[in-house]
Amino acid sequence: MSYTIFGRAIKNEYLSIGVLSTAFGTAWLATRGGSEADKKPATVQQAKESVKINAGSSEEEQFIQKFIAEAEKEGASTAAAH
Repeated sequence: MSYTIFGRAIKNEYLSIGVLSTAFGTAWLATRGGSEADKKPATVQQAKESVKINAGSSEEEQFIQKFIAEAEKEGASTAAAH
């Protein structure tokens, strides 16, 4: 048996091969790993180094670093309490 697509007779086996190839090809492409830039940092230090602080002045940068240090201390004390 065959189907008429765009005025041409296409056999069932070719349609099934096309559908299966498209499905498996799409799944294979979707499950491939990302680039190295997309991978998550392994340690906290690597995470800190990967995020840049865009401060307008040195005072603002010091304030942000102090805020981060205080938040880390608070997070450590909260984690120790649980």
